[in-house]
Amino acid sequence: MTSSPRLAAILRRAGAPALALGVIAFFAGYALVGANGVFAYGDYKRQLVKREKILKLLEHRRMVLQNRVALLDPRHANPDMVDEQVRRQLNLAHPDEVIVPLR
Repeated sequence: MTSSPRLAAILRRAGAPALALGVIAFFAGYALVGANGVFAYGDYKRQLVKREKILKLLEHRRMVLQNRVALLDPRHANPDMVDEQVRRQLNLAHPDEVIVPLR
């Protein structure tokens, strides 16, 4: 019966450090495998490269649209662009005309 009190005393003394080690192990594991952990860093880099490509395409598209808007500015509109837009929007064309769409 003397071993039972010794065991209880050992468990009481080792309980707090064991709990602390468990908490440390939990946070260390989460730092490695968690959503913002070290292993997720590679996935973030892949997503960044993918989104930078998308951003580059969108910036190019934005430049094209800005150019078209500048050509349609009422103060100094490009006559060819205005004619193209009017024909496209109103479906106006003479029977003998051949329309070659640019896109």
